[in-house]
Amino acid sequence: MIPKLNDYKERFQIDSVSVIKPGLDSMRKALEKAGNPEKDLRIIHVAGTNGKGSTIAFMEAMLKEHGYKTGVFSSPALYDVHDQIRFDGRPIRQEEMERSFEKMKEAGVSGLLTDFELLTVAAFVAFERNKPDYVLLECGMGGTLDSTNVVTPIVSVITTIAKDHESFLGNTIREIAKHKAGIIKETVPVIAGELPREAEEVIRKKAFLEQSNLLLYGTDFKMCMDETEIFSGSRQIPLQNRRMKGPHQGMNCAVAIQALLSANVPLQNDKIVKAVEQAQLPFRFQEVAPNIFLDGAHNPAAAKVLAETIRKEFPGEKVDFVIGMLSTKDIRATLDELIPVASSFTFLPFSHPSAASTEMLLACCNHPVKRAEISNDETIILKTINGKKKIVAGSLYLLAGLLNHTHIRLEL
Repeated sequence: MIPKLNDYKERFQIDSVSVIKPGLDSMRKALEKAGNPEKDLRIIHVAGTNGKGSTIAFMEAMLKEHGYKTGVFSSPALYDVHDQIRFDGRPIRQEEMERSFEKMKEAGVSGLLTDFELLTVAAFVAFERNKPDYVLLECGMGGTLDSTNVVTPIVSVITTIAKDHESFLGNTIREIAKHKAGIIKETVPVIAGELPREAEEVIRKKAFLEQSNLLLYGTDFKMCMDETEIFSGSRQIPLQNRRMKGPHQGMNCAVAIQALLSANVPLQNDKIVKAVEQAQLPFRFQEVAPNIFLDGAHNPAAAKVLAETIRKEFPGEKVDFVIGMLSTKDIRATLDELIPVASSFTFLPFSHPSAASTEMLLACCNHPVKRAEISNDETIILKTINGKKKIVAGSLYLLAGLLNHTHIRLEL
């Protein structure tokens, strides 16, 4: 379900299926037909349960500040298919997307791919044509069998590992880590965020087998987040005002800096400081109106860091939550992480085949005084009571849908 993708498929008579089919054979066949546009790109490949988009946003801002051209492929769509492919921070233009689909039609890829695979090929074709200095490539799900895992990057990044997409990736941290480790390529440097012990063991073993230099957050580099924030690794970089809030964003920022250093990008401290002050990504603890925040926390690990951010930014306060989630997520565990900082919960429906019903969400909520209710009024996100903070969280599909029915418009 990628908004406006079908418009291009119909216009150029290209068939693809809207299901998830893990595996790389179809991708490799389609890319070969298209002339292997992925081969000559300088790619930083990013996998992880949470933090992928934020880490890419930091890298994108730093590269831009240093004068480099960037290409980004990310998911899911915020407004529509165009914002999943970015050039220098801007969504791909319609005419550029049309050129990619024209190339794919001529190459004969119709009928070979899933929707997400088709869009991945379109991104590679667009990157080859526009020749950015660096491509920041986000895994859609997992790593080993993800459609993006057809590249040999200059650096591999694994941000975090926690339970998510368990029906595809496995029920244990170790199983999920094996999928994430699949992006590690022979002799290519690997940068990893803070990992659970069992995940770290898997990543270390894979890096050793591939003879890849592994740098771990907290061991080989870190972000000291005291009164003054300082990146500490192969060199020290004092930072000032980080726009993306929360301790987890400090780690994402550190991972981004280390990834670019490992890619041998000649970074200048003053330009890093400026980029970190400006870097922003929609739906990451983003204040869109006074006291109204959007955050894409959609699993227990993301909810935990959201709760930590609330405690740090609003000491002693509790907030009103508006929540919508996919039924495929661990709803109860996600809500349990938010309850200690919650004054109330309001559950909203949204348009997605896997959206959890508001009744299901309410049944999973263990708020001690049951301050939880159901609503169909999307404008509730714009209303606060007595100056209290309101945080709209859960599925990115919920957040993107709400933006289309309110006056809020975000800069991408």
